[in-house]
Amino acid sequence: MTPRTILVTGATSGIGLGLATRLHAQGHRLILTGRRQALLDDVTAAHPGMTGIANDITDPAQIAALAARLAKDHTDLSVVIHNAGIMQPEKLALGQTSLSISEAAIATNLLGPIRLTHALMPQLLAQPTARIITVSSGLAFVPLALTPTYSATKAAIHSYSMSQRFALRDSSVKVLEIAPPWVDTDLIYKSGDPRAMPLDDFIAETLDKLATATTEVLVDRIAAVRANPGMGEHAMVHQFNLSLVDNPIPVA
Repeated sequence: MTPRTILVTGATSGIGLGLATRLHAQGHRLILTGRRQALLDDVTAAHPGMTGIANDITDPAQIAALAARLAKDHTDLSVVIHNAGIMQPEKLALGQTSLSISEAAIATNLLGPIRLTHALMPQLLAQPTARIITVSSGLAFVPLALTPTYSATKAAIHSYSMSQRFALRDSSVKVLEIAPPWVDTDLIYKSGDPRAMPLDDFIAETLDKLATATTEVLVDRIAAVRANPGMGEHAMVHQFNLSLVDNPIPVA
């Protein structure tokens, strides 16, 4: 991509920070958001030229204020990467899951990107070319029973991205979707588990594929999971979750 002004939500750690730092190194102008200004200050101090704006993606008023500030101070914003997300385990079988976990996941992972997209759409449509990049998950296609609401929100983001892509087909705004595999980040617990893709490897392959992507950005190791939907998906989901019973995903 030619140099762009890019907004990355949830950019103080993990995939968001990885994408932001690599895109910044490529010459793009990065605006980062997250809930804690102190973390944003640390990142921007380490990467001069980045801008950090504290923002709670679950708060409609803060989203509106962010959009107003961007329209005023960053008129050339043309790419938004919806990366902010939370992932918490739920104990459905034990009947011990708090409804607040589900509500928080929906507010952050689904309503947040939808609200922010609505707020930024006038500015994005005004650009000669623009991109909305959503971050879903391989769990959108093969849900993890340990995190049912997280998996459901990512399936919803996938569906919303497809509808949005069609609705904007004749506009200057194109919609891309990044669907990561299990990446070794602190989303649940940074463990060094060999089943998780190293973050640096994921970022490098994702940016390489992003350069030519028109719909989805999929690293090679997620291909089989992405191909899951179909009449055989129930068996695949069952076997996937059974495989984690004896060798569970580590959580903090």
